[in-house]
This record gives sequence, C-alpha cells and structure tokens, in this order.
Amino acid sequence: MTKTLILMRHAKSSWATPDMDDHKRPLNDRGVISARLLGDWLRANDYLPDEILCSSAVRTQQTCDGLNLSVAPRVLDSLYHAGIETMLSSLRKAKGDTVLMIGHNPGIAGFAEMILGDPVDHPRFDEYPTGATLVVDFPDNFWASVTFGSGEAVDFVVPRELMGETG
Repeated sequence: MTKTLILMRHAKSSWATPDMDDHKRPLNDRGVISARLLGDWLRANDYLPDEILCSSAVRTQQTCDGLNLSVAPRVLDSLYHAGIETMLSSLRKAKGDTVLMIGHNPGIAGFAEMILGDPVDHPRFDEYPTGATLVVDFPDNFWASVTFGSGEAVDFVVPRELMGETG
C-alpha cells in the first residue's frame, strides 16, 4: 500500500498589524477564501487525509480549520518555520496512510523539492506561494522508510487557479 503526503503551505496571512508577533498572525480575507477552496479541491479529488500535522502558528491552524475536513489536527510547535530535516522527521513519525502537513516557507518549498524524485512541471512550484498544495505518493509501506527523492508528484495546485486567476 502506498502512502500519500499532502504538503500545504498556509493560506495568505494578514499584515494589517505589522508589529504583531509572527506566530500570532491570522489569515486575511483572501486566505480564508483560499483555505475553503483548497478544502473543496481536496474533497473533489478524493485527497482526504486520515492524519493532519499542523504548525502551531495561528495562520496554519486557521488554514486547517478552513479546509473543513473531518480530521482533528495534531498541532506541532516543531513545524513552526521548520527546516526540511525537521519536516522529514515529523513525517516519519506519522501514523496515517494519507497525511496532510501544513507549514511555512522557506522550509515547505525546500521539503517539497527534496522529497520528490522528479520536479513538478508547474510555473509556481519553485516559489511555493501561500496555499500551494502538493500531493505526493510514496511506494513505501511505512513513513519511517520515506527518504528524500522517493516521492512521486500526483498533483499540485495554487489557490489562484481555484479562484480562476492566473499568475
């Protein structure tokens, strides 16, 4: 049985209060809409996680809530601005067959690039903008055996595409 990772960067956050502590920054209106649309996209494509690993930042938790999935997230301080090694370590401890991980750049973009065997052919993949979501399959039966370069991209989307915008 394959394992599936859904790797999502949090939706667009608010900078209305520039001096706000970064960890406490909420989503802006566009981010709230994006999270809802990403949840709709996950359901429409049957990319339904049975485990969610979510950074402890307010914006990642609000993104997770906005997806309106039926799985309660495991909120991890270690995923707040995590590097690629920390993300891999967290994934290797996962228990589900389909795991959604919600985090931040630059770590999530680096992790997405490193976990794949072949790059994704999408003009926004390298940038991994807010709300970017990658679906990756692994041939491994156990998360503990997942290594960099072992994943195969199944799908990739950015919220602008779901809103009917380009660029």
